[in-house]
Amino acid sequence: MNVLIIEDEKPSARRLQRMLTTLDVKAEQMLHSVAEAIEWFSNNPHPDLIFLDIQLSDGLSFEIFETVTVESAIIFTTAFDEYALQAFKLNSIDYLLKPIDAHELETAVKKYKNLKAPAKKVQLDFEDIKKLLVNPVEREYKKRFTTRIGQHIKMIPVDEIECFYSENKGTYAHTVDGRDYLLDTTLEQLEAELEPQTFFRISRKFYVNIKAIRDIISYTNSRLQLKLNSFKAQDVIVARERVKDFKVWLE
Repeated sequence: MNVLIIEDEKPSARRLQRMLTTLDVKAEQMLHSVAEAIEWFSNNPHPDLIFLDIQLSDGLSFEIFETVTVESAIIFTTAFDEYALQAFKLNSIDYLLKPIDAHELETAVKKYKNLKAPAKKVQLDFEDIKKLLVNPVEREYKKRFTTRIGQHIKMIPVDEIECFYSENKGTYAHTVDGRDYLLDTTLEQLEAELEPQTFFRISRKFYVNIKAIRDIISYTNSRLQLKLNSFKAQDVIVARERVKDFKVWLE
């Protein structure tokens, strides 16, 4: 299998390359920009499979396909929210939300191997996906969550939640009054339920509310540490792979 990675963050590209190696998949070629990819596709045989980041340093990766015709299967690697990912899921082999999970990567590779026969070649409608990115469909996000306290059901308005975090296989909401509530959900399920301009997933363990961020501090290994208004139970760290998207989200 001939595999190409297109990813502008070189540490993320190398991490994905290492993860693929554990699946006996070699990705020897890595590209990091739209311009570099256009030149490469114009002068080299196309690979069987591309791991494609959506937003590259010099533009959206869809610009590649406006210039060259690529005859490869594609797995998206993206930090975009659920409204756009629905389109990717319909039009590509699969998508992987950053930071990439090893199990999800393995599942995506297996899906490609099952679909790689020529009769099942994937057709991508990049124009429709680009429209979704620029003009996302309107949708309703959750306005409240519920939790059981003894024999009672408590409603928690979403604007009173500073952050969501996982601990000991449970998912908790931490509220502005300093309380923590166990929820019957997972951080993965929250991705489709939280308004993306207000909440951002900074790591595998945390979703944070932008209104709750009191301070942002440079941290070790190119990460960021967040100080929230009332959450003090543990360090709130932006994963290295999420720092760039986090900064974009802040703006």
